[in-house]
Amino acid sequence: MNFRHKLFIFIILCISLLKVNAQVRWSVAQNCFTDNNGQCVTNTLLTAVPFLRIAPDARSGAMGDVGVATTPDANSIHFNASNLVFSEEATGLSMTYTPWLRNLNLDDIFLLYLSGYYKMGKNQVFGGAIRYFSLGEIDFTDNQGNSLDKGYPREFDITMMYGRKLGDNLSASLSAKYIYSTLTGGRNILVGGVEINNARSFAADLGLTYRKKAKLGGYNGDWTLGLAITNVGSKVTYNNNLDYKDFIPTNLGLGTSYKMELDKYNTLMFGFDINKLMVPTPIAQYIDEGDGILVPNPEYSKDGDDIGDYRQKSLFDGILGSFGDAQGGFSEEIKELSYSVGAEYWYDKQFAFRLGYFAEHKEKGNRKYFTVGAGIKYNIFGINLSYLVPTSVIPNPLDNTLRFSLLFDFSVFSSDE
Repeated sequence: MNFRHKLFIFIILCISLLKVNAQVRWSVAQNCFTDNNGQCVTNTLLTAVPFLRIAPDARSGAMGDVGVATTPDANSIHFNASNLVFSEEATGLSMTYTPWLRNLNLDDIFLLYLSGYYKMGKNQVFGGAIRYFSLGEIDFTDNQGNSLDKGYPREFDITMMYGRKLGDNLSASLSAKYIYSTLTGGRNILVGGVEINNARSFAADLGLTYRKKAKLGGYNGDWTLGLAITNVGSKVTYNNNLDYKDFIPTNLGLGTSYKMELDKYNTLMFGFDINKLMVPTPIAQYIDEGDGILVPNPEYSKDGDDIGDYRQKSLFDGILGSFGDAQGGFSEEIKELSYSVGAEYWYDKQFAFRLGYFAEHKEKGNRKYFTVGAGIKYNIFGINLSYLVPTSVIPNPLDNTLRFSLLFDFSVFSSDE
């Protein structure tokens, strides 16, 4: 394991142990967090187990991470499982491999995603998924630098879902998941005299999909609207000495798509998603009122324990309050939205070409990138490829990385009988 790999794991451990709050300030004049030079800086929403929000498949990865209302496949379990009720195939299976941080020449950090579903008639669907995120290998040493053991930090979640039609055009789904994260590879490790624990959580997803036949420009097609609330689950911690636990990435996703049939052989789909993390927005410990003098923020820690109250909120208080707790008011809440847009073209239901774009505000992460990809399907077998092209100075773990998904449609066998 090289130095940069060790540094990566070290940063993860430091974040998990962080208890001292940095002396950040809120500028009343500029309506943003500022540094010592008075420049606006990011105020990103931070959560534990962020791997839950990684788009797991190459198809959506080629369309700017669009997926809440796109035509369904096995990977819809991640975005909006209720979409699967409208699947034209009775069964489906998908496997995806995503390299991680390849720009740093790290070959043992990756994401694996396996998902599948089975339709019971026309109105019900069952499915499940397993997501595994490997953080590679780390060497543990004592205070003198002597090698002790090797560890393999990793995270995974297991999801089971059920979806059902509520009407001709409406469906709903409920998913349950178990989440596990170990930053020490299961070893008992002390950092600064503090034992690092494994994090566990149970969570649920809720999905709704509305689909209706529509006509646009003389072409027949399907218009879809989707809503998904994902990762509603218990807070977690890696350090029992802290007086608070961290939120997992509960997310609200809204999406729409339109798929049009250009002719017998050609179809075109456009999709658009908006996502919002439903977790508390960090607020500043100090306020700069414009005279260069910092004053304590009375809203930061009302109980006087010097820990931000936003960290100590209960699960549902944090979720429900996430739409109006930003220090900058409504204008800052709008900045917390991320946007995805994508398009997909199919020829003869065998060859696909895709492109997309993802963007979030510069004060909320500043991730911006184009995506492209392609797909091919033959009989029961399909493969999707995607490639990410960054357009901002913020590095992305998938910069210039090719990832791929394998899909299997076993309903072909039953249709031939």
